[in-house]
Amino acid sequence: MTKACSWSRELKLCHRDTSPPPPEMAATSQGNFDGKFEALDLAELTKKQPWWRKLFGQESGPSAGKYSVATQLVIGGVTGWCTGFIFQKVGKLAATAVGGGFFLLQLANHTGYIKVDWQRVEKDMKKAKEQLKIRKNKQIPTEVKSKAEEVVSFVKKNVLVTGGFFGGFLLGMAS
Repeated sequence: MTKACSWSRELKLCHRDTSPPPPEMAATSQGNFDGKFEALDLAELTKKQPWWRKLFGQESGPSAGKYSVATQLVIGGVTGWCTGFIFQKVGKLAATAVGGGFFLLQLANHTGYIKVDWQRVEKDMKKAKEQLKIRKNKQIPTEVKSKAEEVVSFVKKNVLVTGGFFGGFLLGMAS
């Protein structure tokens, strides 16, 4: 039924005639139409959008004004649980890989396949310890400070989502 549409920020203009548009109308570009059009309110159209459009729409800012308390807690809890569950599984896999590698190295050392120069290891460890002491005395980089301030600001603006995420994360780690 709709033949030609032109979009603007507030209005959607659609040609309502079921016949094909006249040649002069089809030839013009830049939105100069000579047909009959009806103005539609986009607020009505946005109500029919799917949930992900509403959730990830162009409006940004704290979620406190957009969603109810229960919705914020559920969103935070579900995302936190998923993150915690994945973190737990990946953590177990990483611990198994590191522990297995260490076990294989010890086994290879014990059976004589490799020889560890423990004096060199001790020397390198002392060197690394000194470098860590030097870095400890330096100031925190401004990039780290700005990111930390961003995180604190986000947590303050979205207390319920953050609380739900933290609780869900703990439940995900425990499951």
